Amino acid sequence: MENNTLATPTPTPTSVSAHATMPLRLTLLDRSNPVFACYLVWMSLLVLKMLCMSLLTARQRMRTKTFANPEDLRLSKDSEVRFGDDHVERVRRAHRNDLENVLPFMLMSLAYVAAGPHPMVARMLIRIGASARLLHTFVYAVVPVPQPARVLAFSTTFTITCFEAIYVLVCCIKFI
Repeated sequence: MENNTLATPTPTPTSVSAHATMPLRLTLLDRSNPVFACYLVWMSLLVLKMLCMSLLTARQRMRTKTFANPEDLRLSKDSEVRFGDDHVERVRRAHRNDLENVLPFMLMSLAYVAAGPHPMVARMLIRIGASARLLHTFVYAVVPVPQPARVLAFSTTFTITCFEAIYVLVCCIKFI
C-alpha cells in the first residue's frame, strides 16, 4: 500500500542559515533597536515640524490678509484674493523645500537603518540630518538669516542622504 501523506522536507544548510538570521533582521526595525528608536523620534519631530509649516502659512495669510481662494475672504474683512505676498511665499517655499528634502531623508534613513549600519554612526547621522532640517526651517521661514546659514543646513542633510543611499547600495547591490 502507498503512503499518500506529504513528507516535510529536511532543512538544507542554506535554509537553516536563512531562518537562523531572520530574527536578527526583523529586530532592526523594532523599538528595541536603539538606532530605529532614534529614527522614530527624529522623524516624528520632522513630521510635526512639517505639519507646523501649514499652520505658519495660515498665520502669515491671516496676518497679511493674503488669501488664495474667494471662499477664504470671509475669514477677514478688508481682504482680497491675491498672490505673491513675500511673507506667505517665503513660508510656502520653505514648506516645499521640506517636501523635496525631508521625505527623501526619511525614506533613505529608514533604508539605512534596515541595512544594519554601525549604531553610533547611524544615530549621529540621523540626529545631525534632522537637526539641520529643523535649523533650515528656522533660518528660512521663522527668522530669516543671511546666507550661508541656509545653504549649510541644506547641504548637511543632502550630504547625509547621499551617504545613506550609497551605503545602502553598497550593502545590497549583491542581492540584485
